[in-house]
Amino acid sequence: MKIKKYSKADETLLFDLLIDEGDDWIEYHGPAGRSKYVKALESSITYIAYHENLVCGYARCREDDGFGVYVYDLLVRKTHRGRQIGKSLMERVCQDFPEQPVYVMSDVDTYYEKLGYRREGSIFEVKAK
Repeated sequence: MKIKKYSKADETLLFDLLIDEGDDWIEYHGPAGRSKYVKALESSITYIAYHENLVCGYARCREDDGFGVYVYDLLVRKTHRGRQIGKSLMERVCQDFPEQPVYVMSDVDTYYEKLGYRREGSIFEVKAK
């Protein structure tokens, strides 16, 4: 497995991964979301994990001007889970930003707890009334 920073050349293979995940990721790969997500990828720090010529995982992050790095998306291809790919992606973020805390936005808390990560706060959706 090789981890590298995302470039536009990775776009098609990354979207193949998102499409393979189905409706859970349709907000990113569906007709209404793809162009928005391409723009998000361009303004993010994204790491791609390759196994041979297949994207087997990725992590999309944003750096907050020295106040931390926030991981918004972490996904490992179903056929490649259990191989420490997600952990390796998170470790790469930590290696590239050694002086900053790294936080992950989660909707799969048990995965991060299994890795030994400590819960730090919560996230809430704010809607105008």
